[in-house]
Amino acid sequence: MEVPPFLVRKVFTQIFSFINVQLFNSLLLRRECCSFSNGEYVKAGLAELEHWCYKATDEYAGPAWDELKHIRQAIGFLVIHQKPKKTLDEISHDLCPVLSIQQLYRISTMYWDDKYGTHSVSPDVISNMRVLMTEDSNNAVSNSFLLDDDSSIPFSVDDISKSNEQIDISDIEPPPLIRENSGFSFLLPRPD
Repeated sequence: MEVPPFLVRKVFTQIFSFINVQLFNSLLLRRECCSFSNGEYVKAGLAELEHWCYKATDEYAGPAWDELKHIRQAIGFLVIHQKPKKTLDEISHDLCPVLSIQQLYRISTMYWDDKYGTHSVSPDVISNMRVLMTEDSNNAVSNSFLLDDDSSIPFSVDDISKSNEQIDISDIEPPPLIRENSGFSFLLPRPD
């Protein structure tokens, strides 16, 4: 029996979501992960996943690639050149629109360029981030910069029933044990 494509899509979406959470949280928790060369390394791995998604087609990969948006944007920040020239608006709206100010602040302050010795964002951008974080904390917005791991795969029974092909069991002969037991007579073919 074939696994329904919608279920394959759900499983891959969940796997990619897990990858996103694990990589992104590792990046935010470990300074050695916030380096330029690590960004290049993860970017190459993400490119391979993107290529796989393209080859797997929407029927099977579906929206799985979209689940990696946090790590993709964070890696985009790590590998972009001339960070000191970027404004907070460019970073938060163009480069990393999905990331919160807390997440951007964490990445910006932990970033180090182990390859070229360049600097992170300007002191003005860091200062503006601090102001925004203070305003956010006054508005009771979560201070956590980590992503939550949601390991559920939501789908309904209707999704499953719609995906199953109708199978005609009238031509299937029951095994001898069922044929010989009167308790299973309802399973036996009825004479017309």
